[in-house]
Amino acid sequence: MKKIYSLAVACVATVTMIGCSASATKPVEVKKVQKPAVIQSVQVFEADNKDGKITPKTISADMAKVGLASSGNNDMNKPFSQRFPKLHYKTYNLAMFKNDDLTIKLIKKYPNFGLLTPMTMSIWSDDEKKTMKVATLTINGMARATGIPVTDPDLVAYASMVKKGLKSAMPNGKFQELNFTVKEPKNSFAQTFSADVEIDEDGSMEDFREDFESEFEGEMEPIGFLMPNYSNVQEDLFEPAGYDKYDFYVTYSICKFDVIYPVSKLHPEAGAYAPCSMFLYKNKDEEKLHVGYLGVKNWITTLDIEDQESIKPLLEAQGMINDILTELTE
Repeated sequence: MKKIYSLAVACVATVTMIGCSASATKPVEVKKVQKPAVIQSVQVFEADNKDGKITPKTISADMAKVGLASSGNNDMNKPFSQRFPKLHYKTYNLAMFKNDDLTIKLIKKYPNFGLLTPMTMSIWSDDEKKTMKVATLTINGMARATGIPVTDPDLVAYASMVKKGLKSAMPNGKFQELNFTVKEPKNSFAQTFSADVEIDEDGSMEDFREDFESEFEGEMEPIGFLMPNYSNVQEDLFEPAGYDKYDFYVTYSICKFDVIYPVSKLHPEAGAYAPCSMFLYKNKDEEKLHVGYLGVKNWITTLDIEDQESIKPLLEAQGMINDILTELTE
């Protein structure tokens, strides 16, 4: 009987201890481990488009309302359908845009901002999800490409304006979480060239520029390059603003169907870099011509491009442009 009583007491004591212990122990807080933010050079904004109301035209129009004027919005499927057997997306556009005031401010401080004048975006449809997507450069991508500090207030304002424009154009959209591995984040991969400027006795600076442009276009067009935009930044922006540092400053937008078609199949975001912008300028205080454009390694190192179907035409196109510019600036 004593054994039974002792056992009962022991059980009660054990239960009491367990109960006290349970009530005294604080619940363990499980802290969520946040992954470190991956700095991206490209951003993708996506919105539901089941009703089909979002189009490349509405996107450009709404971005213009916040100060990002369109420099062209090209339906790439039209030429693609004539040259290639299959379209990758029902919608695929390459568009160009710029803000004049910020362009002036940035080029005044950093002539290399012509590498992003105008800026570009790709607009494409996700035909399974029935969404529309837009790819643009992030502020880190802009800074990396041009060598401008990421803290520059005018660059910050430009990047903010791009985000505002996207949200205005696609109010039900949001930025996708991207995890591209950005290699060599401090390298702009800009391809730059320079040449001495020599003017004939009966010639002018305008003649020199026009002759160079004519030779450049004459070499590029026969091998398949298109120039969907040409901006005379000196005449259109600097002169009205009373800024006279340059004898001339112009930019070209350059594209090649045989490049963007294969690249866009797996990497539609590449339109954040295409058509690529090329600057051509001469300062009044030196007898040097400066030419530059963004090298294709920007595409390769920021978008995880590893397939040869994309890399080969990119490198071939850059080689062609470099050969032409080297010949023209020697």
